Amino acid sequence: MTVLPGDKSISHRYAILSALAEGTSEISHYASSADCQSTLQCIRRLGIEIDATPEAVKIAGRGLHGLRESRKTLDAENSGTTIRMLSGVLAGQPFATTITGDSSLRRRPMRRVIEPLAQMGAEIRSEDGGRAPLVIRGGKLKAMDYSSPIPSAQVKSAILLAGMYADGPTSVTEAVRTRDHTELALREFGARVDSLKTTVKVYPEPKLQPRQLAVPGDISAAVFLTAAALILPGSALVLHDVGANPTRARVLDFLISIGGSIRPTSMQMRHGELAGDLSVRHAELSGGTIAGAQVAEMIDELPMLAALGPFTEQGIEIHDAQELRVKESDRIATLAEGLRRMGATVEEFPDGMRVAGRGAGKLRGATVEPHGDHRIAMALAVAALGAEGETTIRDAECVGVSFPEFFDVLDRLRGEKA
Repeated sequence: MTVLPGDKSISHRYAILSALAEGTSEISHYASSADCQSTLQCIRRLGIEIDATPEAVKIAGRGLHGLRESRKTLDAENSGTTIRMLSGVLAGQPFATTITGDSSLRRRPMRRVIEPLAQMGAEIRSEDGGRAPLVIRGGKLKAMDYSSPIPSAQVKSAILLAGMYADGPTSVTEAVRTRDHTELALREFGARVDSLKTTVKVYPEPKLQPRQLAVPGDISAAVFLTAAALILPGSALVLHDVGANPTRARVLDFLISIGGSIRPTSMQMRHGELAGDLSVRHAELSGGTIAGAQVAEMIDELPMLAALGPFTEQGIEIHDAQELRVKESDRIATLAEGLRRMGATVEEFPDGMRVAGRGAGKLRGATVEPHGDHRIAMALAVAALGAEGETTIRDAECVGVSFPEFFDVLDRLRGEKA
């Protein structure tokens, strides 16, 4: 039975809300990823005491208005979640803060959070094109009802966090429902949150209560190991305590729909989040198309799903996923390049790609370049398991952004199978 690292998305949110709670929270199984460590470091610079051990993270919250001005620039490093969500919190603070990131993060679009936060009354300066570093001067914010042009859990979360500092209820409406970890975490800490279809409303000035929390295993990490088990004959795998939030588990539904042998067991609710074990076995996959609302529901898992294409009967086709072009890399172009080097037949679209099925030929080992993108590196590694010959992944340590243990776990599982 394999235990996954703690869920990145949930860890970020628990850490931020713990800092705003009135007392000390304890978070067990906090994500080991570099991204989540960036969130902790930024919170420390805002005056929050944190005691982090491998077993748990204790965060001494100072209340909604207890953050202190940082003398240094906050560094979100590679974490888009950190910079966008903390921007929502910083928009409500009575001081100015500069927050930036690494070269990859400084290329990513921030106007999507700058514009709604500015509408609420925050003053935000950015580099040309609305990119980091951001200089945020916060204060008392105006409530608003915001219709988001881009379905994005990070944008929604930034606005909801800022809404706690507004002068009335603030709502966010999206065209399709995105992951709801922020809403669930806010309720867990004691905030009043209303949800109706694709609209979420938060009420101002909650008195957030400290909590003892356990983070479930990261389903986005589980997908890579699940994919490996599905494509390798004779594989059988049990993943323990995996988060199965319905707004994140669509990827499992898709894999099952194309023939994946995946069985959830022992599911239970904890802190508003559903989690349980996943039993996975090798299966013959038919392939299929991902488009429309499915894309927002599976945005982080799309690289791995696309990389499954050569191991399916019909291939994998993705549309409406132009958001992949502005992630840690241009994930459409980067994955297409890597898979082509391994012999896959790939057609690239402005909003997606088509990866031909097994009839186009077996993959072969090659030297591939993930361009510093953790999810591309892991997707290519899984594809390499089913290829003939040796594959070299350059800059493979970039997996530390989300799953530092990935290659160790993969080696151990391969050893157990052998």
